[in-house]
Amino acid sequence: MPRRDDVTKVMIIGSGPIIIGQACEFDYSGTQACKALRKLGYKIVLANSNPATIMTDPGMADITYIEALTLDTMTEIIKKERPDGLLPNLGGQSGLNLVSELSKAGVLEKYGVKVIGVNVDAIERGEDRIAFKNTMNKLGIDMPESAPAYTVEEAEKVAEKLGYPVVVRPAYTMGGTGSGLVYNVEELRVIASRGISASLVGQILIEESVLGWEELELEVVRDAKNQMITVCFIENVDAMGVHTGDSYCTAPMLTIDPKLQKKLQKYSYDIVEAIQVIGGTNIQFAHDPKTGRVVVIEINPRTSRSSALASKATGFPIALVSSMLAGGLTLDEIPYWRDGTLEKYTPSGDYVVVKFSRWAFEKFKGVQDKLGTQMRAVGEVMSIGKTYKEAFQKSIRSLENGRHGLGFAKDFNKKSLPELMDMLRDPTSERQFIMYEAIRKGADIQALYEKTYIKPYFLQQMKELVELEEEILKYKGKQLPDKLLRRPRKTALPINISRSFLI
Repeated sequence: MPRRDDVTKVMIIGSGPIIIGQACEFDYSGTQACKALRKLGYKIVLANSNPATIMTDPGMADITYIEALTLDTMTEIIKKERPDGLLPNLGGQSGLNLVSELSKAGVLEKYGVKVIGVNVDAIERGEDRIAFKNTMNKLGIDMPESAPAYTVEEAEKVAEKLGYPVVVRPAYTMGGTGSGLVYNVEELRVIASRGISASLVGQILIEESVLGWEELELEVVRDAKNQMITVCFIENVDAMGVHTGDSYCTAPMLTIDPKLQKKLQKYSYDIVEAIQVIGGTNIQFAHDPKTGRVVVIEINPRTSRSSALASKATGFPIALVSSMLAGGLTLDEIPYWRDGTLEKYTPSGDYVVVKFSRWAFEKFKGVQDKLGTQMRAVGEVMSIGKTYKEAFQKSIRSLENGRHGLGFAKDFNKKSLPELMDMLRDPTSERQFIMYEAIRKGADIQALYEKTYIKPYFLQQMKELVELEEEILKYKGKQLPDKLLRRPRKTALPINISRSFLI
């Protein structure tokens, strides 16, 4: 029997076509939602435009519609099926945007449909740049200096006041669609115009640049009793300026002080309580290592790419649990293998997880291989190791691009060190391999940091891999000595992620 007595039939909106920025991660979360809510006794109506996903398999929902994800089509489905519940935050940005449109059009009120998992006004507080900024001001949480704009002319005035470079962030988009870092008014006019067109409400935020700051993420889950847990702490190795979908990252945070992690957790809990999301939320922060200033960049009041990563990295099924919570359960009613029930969950473990993105620039004619605030990755790999170096090398071997590790970037062997350093001027899909070759040719760690903003800890780890490779190559064709064959593993840094558990 359903745990809520006011809802018996739930509609789930899928993520639509598989495109850059919104891909299979959301099919996964929507599928988990179908499984969880059917298990609780709800009848499921699924709407998705993509027939090539497991989500639209006939056995996944009670009733499945493969239709265009538009306001008119969703209205017709609601009119016919009369669901009394609608779960919007398990289908990526498509679900959130459509629920906002359905609410504003009066469709939900007309047919008596309750939104579960997240309140409609909470979507606005999380996605609308003005509403989100107002919420953060009330909480006393710092944000980058910014102002909204609805026209290119307004954007120019804001940018002139803030000073270049500035970041353009459209409301109600994902994958960085329509966004960009701009250095002058000519670039601003192009990016602002694109952002206004991409935004559901024609709104962009012109924001001070935090280029080069550390980018840090938390995955938080909240229930109807306001019980909150942190599933995962994620450190983006690439600094601000590279979209988090393109940035390679680690779980846990390997270089971040525990006091700062606690501070970020406190901020995250305050934000999630204010936004009132039931289930998973991703919160992104920027931290200036020089001044210690922390600002919140944005939140995703839904499952996200990072949620999928955190789920696989920790064994915590965020989408499944989020669906159960939306269905009326609370954390203290869901079993947990270690401490009884889930409200006692604490991240723990003894391994390092690395996420490395996969690009396919060669398939997109005329597209420049350059990473920025708009996501370009077509997928990603995740690897697990006892140390960062082990997980890092595993992730590269998993890319299926013909390279078996960092030392196999033969295409950069003939480049001189000055040429390699010049190639690092802008982030690209080849940056890690270029840095490796630059270190092999004697590049200084501090010089690389100033060029890439990648912290010296990670560059030093890469340097140790270079040194190990050079040592092994000395014995080419000979028997390796025991000291290399049985090289002792260095103990991994303290980790805050859990072993797998089943619900």
